[in-house]
Amino acid sequence: MMKLFFTALMFYTRLPVPKGIDHSADALNRATVFFPLIGWIVGAVGVGVYWLGTVLFPPTYLPILFSMIATIWITGAFHEDGFADVCDGFGGGWTKAQILTIMKDSRLGTYGTIGLVLLLAVKFFALQSLLSVEAFGWGVALKYVSAHSVSRFVAATVIPALPYAREDDEAAKAKPVAEGISAGQVVIAGVFGIGPLIVLWALTGLWIYLTFLIPLLLLRWRLIAFFRRWIGGYTGDCLGATQQLAEVIMYLSYVSLLWISI
Repeated sequence: MMKLFFTALMFYTRLPVPKGIDHSADALNRATVFFPLIGWIVGAVGVGVYWLGTVLFPPTYLPILFSMIATIWITGAFHEDGFADVCDGFGGGWTKAQILTIMKDSRLGTYGTIGLVLLLAVKFFALQSLLSVEAFGWGVALKYVSAHSVSRFVAATVIPALPYAREDDEAAKAKPVAEGISAGQVVIAGVFGIGPLIVLWALTGLWIYLTFLIPLLLLRWRLIAFFRRWIGGYTGDCLGATQQLAEVIMYLSYVSLLWISI
């Protein structure tokens, strides 16, 4: 299990791992269970960088920006790249072949550029709105970490719901992606994914945090239907886009709850 964890860490982050870690397709499939746990690490890094930013700079925009940069760097913009490719592919393609070809292209197009800029802008202003109302502390830290872990769990649940869309093995080698996950793995991934949200509920006594899963379920349902209709399945880019959208929804849910509570 430790080797599988390091396999997940190797694929989904830039962090160093011990030598000899298996990077086969089978290992990646089995390591998917740790995908939400990687969100704990990425979220913790973002929280740490934000805290350090508030020590060195005024607690306004710069710490938030540095925190976002840190989370993007530690993942190698893996999921952001997937979101941009999905914007390009589904924005510019009209057939399955066209969409998959465009998403495979390493160049960034108009749809991807616009989508990525707007996505990052929503993230930035959502975090800024959250921190302008709630003082930085364990509550904000848990919210930040939960956004990363829950969003990765949502992305992982797309895997058993759809077949892998690409038929050529060479295309998959450019962006390795898990192509299978059992019901038991989904349950374990769910523990890692929803765990921080459960802790936040337990510490605050606010069960309303669990209702944030409702818009995430709606997002998952809509994306699965969308991907099935246009390409008959999913790709690694689709999982990245799902993670990014789910993360944004988590931030917006927290901000909306604070605004309603004022």
